[in-house]
Amino acid sequence: MAAVPVRVLDYLTEVEAAAEDILTTKQQIVDLDSKRNRNREALNALKHDMNHTDKVKVCFGSIFIKLPKSRTGEMIERDQEQLGKEINDLHKELKVKVNHLNELQGKPELRGYNLSPLSSDELKAVNSLLRR
Repeated sequence: MAAVPVRVLDYLTEVEAAAEDILTTKQQIVDLDSKRNRNREALNALKHDMNHTDKVKVCFGSIFIKLPKSRTGEMIERDQEQLGKEINDLHKELKVKVNHLNELQGKPELRGYNLSPLSSDELKAVNSLLRR
C-alpha cells in the first residue's frame, strides 16, 4: 500500500522536472532574442553613424575598445548568425520537451506543432505555380 504514494510522488516529480525544463528553455530563448535585438540596434547605429570616423568604441564586458567600423559590423553579424542558430536549436528542443511533457501527462501529441516554414526556394516554387 505504501508503494502507491511513492509512485504518485515520483510521477509528480518527473512532470514537475519536465515542466521546469520547458520553462528554462523558454527563458533561454527570450534572453537570446533580447541579445539579438540589441545587436540589431547596434548594427543600425553603425550604419547610420553620423560621425565620419573609421573607428568606434565597443564594450567587451567592462572594457571599451576602439575598433574599425567594418570589423565591428562583421563581428556583430557573426554573433547574429550564431544567436539565430542557437535560438532555432532551442525551438526544436522545446518541441521535443513539450511532446515529452504531454506524453507524461497522458495528453495527445499536439497537432501541427512540428510544422516548419517553407524555405525560400519552396516559397518561390509555390508562387510560380500560383501565378499560372
